[in-house]
Amino acid sequence: MTLLADLAQALIRGDRLQVSELTCQAIAESMSPKAILDDGLLAGMKVVGVRFREREIFLPEVLMAARAMYAGMGPLKPLLVAEGVPSQGKVVLATVRGDLHDIGKNLVGIMLQGAGFEIVDLGFDVGPAAIVQAAKDHGVEVIGMSALLTTTMPAMREVVDLLRAEKLDGDVRTIVGGAPLSEEYARSIGADAYAPDAYTAVDVVKRLAGVA
Repeated sequence: MTLLADLAQALIRGDRLQVSELTCQAIAESMSPKAILDDGLLAGMKVVGVRFREREIFLPEVLMAARAMYAGMGPLKPLLVAEGVPSQGKVVLATVRGDLHDIGKNLVGIMLQGAGFEIVDLGFDVGPAAIVQAAKDHGVEVIGMSALLTTTMPAMREVVDLLRAEKLDGDVRTIVGGAPLSEEYARSIGADAYAPDAYTAVDVVKRLAGVA
């Protein structure tokens, strides 16, 4: 196996130490930072995402892989910045007002970071105005909202309505997710997209951000 293939496999195993060592080795061998990212770290995270979607692995394994990815990004990120490698885009994530459930949102954030997106995570119980303001402050392309309680789902419509009222709906796209949601509900509130799971969310956000 090549060095970058070994790096991808170490990430899939969640081996933080080896990911760090192999990333540093690749840097020492003057490999392109973008190649290390694309063919090593992101290639590994893509496999993790597929296996999670297919229920071959579960949340603990995904979290291990995510921590391993961060171990590789530590020495790599300054080189990516210096080389001018652009991010895939910026995404605001939030669990909406009144809802304290954030495991799904956090997983989506991990998967999006693994796909090269910059994440602005607002946490849970976040009001519509704060979500829209964060999108404006950070110049994001996509807002991702989650809810687990049916009673909190209407807050998503408020975000969509605020974006429309401020004429931002053409620039900032919206994706929603969570156990009680559906494609039909997303359409009914005017959201741009719905994702049933974290892996699907990555593909949908790429499409919304124009990088698919």
